[in-house]
Amino acid sequence: MRSIEWSGGEWHRRPVRVTEEPDGALSVEPGHGSDLWRHTSYGFVHDDAPALLAPFPTGTAMEVDFRLDWTGQFDQAGVLVRVDDRNWVKAGVEVSDGQPQVGAVVTREVSDWSVAPVPDWAGRNVCVRVSRAGDALTVRARVVGEPWRLVRLAPLAPDVVATAGPYCCSPSRGGLVVRFTGWRQGSADEALHPAD
Repeated sequence: MRSIEWSGGEWHRRPVRVTEEPDGALSVEPGHGSDLWRHTSYGFVHDDAPALLAPFPTGTAMEVDFRLDWTGQFDQAGVLVRVDDRNWVKAGVEVSDGQPQVGAVVTREVSDWSVAPVPDWAGRNVCVRVSRAGDALTVRARVVGEPWRLVRLAPLAPDVVATAGPYCCSPSRGGLVVRFTGWRQGSADEALHPAD
């Protein structure tokens, strides 16, 4: 995996504030009420979460690292894979019902949502990985230094143009600041299920 400089991406929706820290981290403050969602159950459309995006061709993988140190309802950060405003995937960690949950939203005209609680990830460094091979997007996540967990396998046509990179949003409050500590790109995963 090679590191991507923060300057190597373009903002899809600019944050309220963004600061490149002396240690190389990128601190991002999304706007109050920012979110990514289309229709399902809630009945609204939001496409105003800040995301720093770079080209994401078939045959590559991308990883984003961040410090999980927020506690507000629906505060979230991770990776956005964007085709257009009706087709995208966001994956990462979101606080829901009082605890951090790893999950993904896959949107193809309408959004779905899947989560799993990860309370032991609070206060730690998290890595989210998206891998694009053939007609599939594979999402994995972990606390840095621990094994990968498979989060989602979703369809993504091999011929569509997509971008990807770190995103964050705060649907329920203002003042969230997410500290991103790494952004990398390399070759796609060789297999969905690692060999024993």
